[in-house]
This record gives sequence, structure tokens and C-alpha cells, in this order.
Amino acid sequence: MTAVQDLINAGFFHSENQGNCTQQITGVFCCDLLSVAMGRAPAGCAWVTVMANRNTLAVASLADVCCIILAEGASFAEEDMQCAKEQEITVFSTDLPVFEAALKVHQLL
Repeated sequence: MTAVQDLINAGFFHSENQGNCTQQITGVFCCDLLSVAMGRAPAGCAWVTVMANRNTLAVASLADVCCIILAEGASFAEEDMQCAKEQEITVFSTDLPVFEAALKVHQLL
């Protein structure tokens, strides 16, 4: 099993916020449509997306994903990062395309 801390230690992505680092990553989920992610993101997944807004954090919380990976240079605004900190949601960022970021996580699993 791979925990969020293992993903942090791998150094693939920039760690923007550390939430529950002991949570186990169950898989990788890629989606930029928040309504689809809300209904289909598996609990415990590492969610790779380019959607960097507060609604993404709400969906992550509702779907119980273990972390968000913002790909392709996307980043949360400062007030959204504060929300991630308050909700203890682990957030990573990378300049990699969505597929390549997801592949890095998949290879770690």
C-alpha cells in the first residue's frame, strides 16, 4: 500500500499543502468535470485535475479523495489554499500534463 506520505517522499510533485499524510492511496482518478468527479471519484484516490478553484476542494471533500494533484501548472488562489489547509486536504502541483502526472502516481502504487 502507498500512503500520501510516500507520494510526498517520491518528490514527483511540489507539495502545496499537507493534510492527512497517512491516508492510503487507492488509485488514480483523472477528471476536470467537477460534477463527474463528485459522482465517480473513488474514495482514497489521488485526483489529477487542472481545475483549480474552491469547488474542486468541496468535491474532494465530498468524494473523500486522499489528495489533489493540480497538473499543467494550475494552482489555487491564496484564499483557496487557506481553505485546503482548514479542510486538511493534501494538494500537490506540477507542470506535467494530466496523463504524465497520473502515470507517476500509478507507477508508485
